[in-house]
Amino acid sequence: MRVLFNLIRESFRFALTSLVANKLRTFLSLLGITIGIFTITSVFTVTDGLESNIRSSIQSLGENVLFVQKWPWAFGGDYPWWKYLNRPQPSLKEEAAIRHRSQLARAVVFVAGTQRTIKYQNNSVENAEVTAASHDYQEVKSFDLQDGRYFTDDESAAGRPVCILGASICESLFNGLSPINKRVSLMGRRMRVVGVFSPEGTSLVGSSNDNTILIPATLARSILDLRSDRMNPAIWVKARPGVSNAELGNELTGILRSLRKLHPSEEDDFALNETVMLSQGFDGLFSVISLTGWIIGMFSIIVGGFGIANIMFVSVRERTPQIGIQKALGAKRAFILLQFLIESVVLSLVGGILGLGFIFIGTLLASGIFDFDIGLTWYNIGLALFISTLIGLISGIVPSLMASRLDPVEAMRYS
Repeated sequence: MRVLFNLIRESFRFALTSLVANKLRTFLSLLGITIGIFTITSVFTVTDGLESNIRSSIQSLGENVLFVQKWPWAFGGDYPWWKYLNRPQPSLKEEAAIRHRSQLARAVVFVAGTQRTIKYQNNSVENAEVTAASHDYQEVKSFDLQDGRYFTDDESAAGRPVCILGASICESLFNGLSPINKRVSLMGRRMRVVGVFSPEGTSLVGSSNDNTILIPATLARSILDLRSDRMNPAIWVKARPGVSNAELGNELTGILRSLRKLHPSEEDDFALNETVMLSQGFDGLFSVISLTGWIIGMFSIIVGGFGIANIMFVSVRERTPQIGIQKALGAKRAFILLQFLIESVVLSLVGGILGLGFIFIGTLLASGIFDFDIGLTWYNIGLALFISTLIGLISGIVPSLMASRLDPVEAMRYS
């Protein structure tokens, strides 16, 4: 074992000396590997960041939740669009009926949204997301409050003029002052602020509360048309523990068909959506992006591998007399082979590490500029180093074998 360690150490020293002595050649050889590793790893890093942010946003919509809506999230292209268009929108009345009849639902909430301008004294925020929701909203949607409280049962039931502000809206309107119990103007109504959402950052599926104003649905009913398509009304139903989405969906189908008085021969005029539909759709997208990254990156890596192999052949020819002297002094074939093979692997690894360095700098810039949570994972780092090592081995094996098989007498005579 000690002999093998010394052999590898000496081979590494010879390889490193050769790489330092031929800086320009080394640099040119690194370009292909560096670009290839940068391409593949950057695609995987961005994809992982997107996937993490999207899945986090989807999970914030709630687990084991079904969304009763007019339009499905996924449907075939052969389905007549006008059948969806003529469907009725979910209503507060249906939300109350589902809550009363369902045995499998833990929480039922009506949700609708629009965009409006909100004002406080001389400050205003345009195109703020106004979310109207019934009281169980806090049971279904995952969020935290950094200040204040949620609506009371009485405020939700009676439609009191109260609201909860997103962190960005609060900062724009109040400039760091506490907004609790102050009154803002929204759609011609003065509303008392009772709470503030904790900052959540940018959401890739539009579920962030930072630019949201939450008001009771019973209040919104008096100032908005909650059945309008522009409001995109929906009923969110969260299953009890141990109840699957399939079981809850069967129960909801029966309740809604009964409420809408549909004949057994008639099709459902509602959609039951779930977050798994979004996840499956994004899975396909991420697979395509990853495949594209592999294809583009592998072309660069293959070109880089040929470059390394060519440089190694040149290196063997230049050092043929030196190889002859080493063999004449007793160097084994394994030593010569490892010497050049390690040189090839080190060259490829240096290119891979440079590629990872560029990606690391890029992730820091992207996180700071775009407020986007992205970073190198240990898996991607390990994958990049593995690919670099593999390319170095493949590119160097033939030149290394050729060097190890040289006749010492003929090698020393080579000029």
